[in-house]
Amino acid sequence: MSELSKALEDCGALQFGDFTLASGAKSNYYIDIKKASTNPQVLYLISQVMAEKMQDENLRPNRIAGVVLGSVPLAAALSMAVGIPYVMVRKEKKDHGTSKLIEGDLNIGDKVLVIEDVITTAGSSVKAIETLRESGADIIGVLSVIDREGGGRENLKSIGVELWALVKGSEVLKDRGHEA
Repeated sequence: MSELSKALEDCGALQFGDFTLASGAKSNYYIDIKKASTNPQVLYLISQVMAEKMQDENLRPNRIAGVVLGSVPLAAALSMAVGIPYVMVRKEKKDHGTSKLIEGDLNIGDKVLVIEDVITTAGSSVKAIETLRESGADIIGVLSVIDREGGGRENLKSIGVELWALVKGSEVLKDRGHEA
């Protein structure tokens, strides 16, 4: 079992039961990354593993992007670990303040690495990528804590974006003696 899989289990992020995912799909397990990302030790571990993955995969962005709400703590922690600024991508405009979809500094041509917590079909990632591209960003990939292997990798590939994941859902389940 990887150190990250163990940390997810130990903090209670890995849960079994009957769940409906954001994609609408049903699942017998759920990985509550918000539970993990609000635990300072687990958040730190995730940021360190992501920073290492960025070096291993030679991912060199000018900006990191986190999709509101779930991946923002991950993007912030990774930003601090690697010294690269981050932006936050909203799912919809607010009707107050600046009404921006992207919070933070993003320049035309910035190479952006999108950070996600859990990828199933990658629906929210695809929308965030569209928003970033409309603002002139060059998306170099998506880095997720978990790939639930629900078609997200293929959906991202169809828009020209590669997915890297720290852990696959099947690995987490195998480590626990379960099947997807």
